[in-house]
Amino acid sequence: MNKAAALEELKREIAADKSLPLIESNLVFGEGDPNAEVIFIGEAPGFYENQQGRPFVGRAGQLLDELLKEIDWKRSSVYITNIVKRRPPENRDPLPEEVTAYYPYLKKQIDIINPKLIVPLGRFSMNIFLPDAKISRDQGRVFRKGDWIIFPLYHPAAALRSTAVLEELRKKFGTLPTVRRKLADLLAEKPAELTAADKHLKQEKLF
Repeated sequence: MNKAAALEELKREIAADKSLPLIESNLVFGEGDPNAEVIFIGEAPGFYENQQGRPFVGRAGQLLDELLKEIDWKRSSVYITNIVKRRPPENRDPLPEEVTAYYPYLKKQIDIINPKLIVPLGRFSMNIFLPDAKISRDQGRVFRKGDWIIFPLYHPAAALRSTAVLEELRKKFGTLPTVRRKLADLLAEKPAELTAADKHLKQEKLF
């Protein structure tokens, strides 16, 4: 089974799972290139995402599209999804039990795509990979997790609320092409940023 077909099967599996929380909202599975080297992972869909059934299509998504254009990447060349696949009421933060419920499906989604670079957007997404990380300290730094490179960034929604965060996000986002070019080197040896971060960040094998 190819990756696209495997993702469609996983989407049907999630839709059929009535034990999941937030089933009153529409399923927002994810979209992009099933063979993408880079996957962006947010926390949960919002109002417009729930309406359209697509991730990152509201104001935060428009900013993400803008940032992708600035580095000359097509949205269709990456994969974009969220941890939680349905919208929490009133766009509140996802609850720990909601993250826990949807996490196994996110894991399967990542396993199918098998990206070389995972870009968590915001602290909720970052902390499922790097439990002890802090977004203000660790965004824009490079971490190794098994066979993957983790590169957390601020969530675009946070950047819309703060000029300083927007400037920092734009700066770090601009380094993504360099990080991707160096993937082979980063996987072959311990990233320098990880060496500096080891003092405060436990590296736990999740996958």
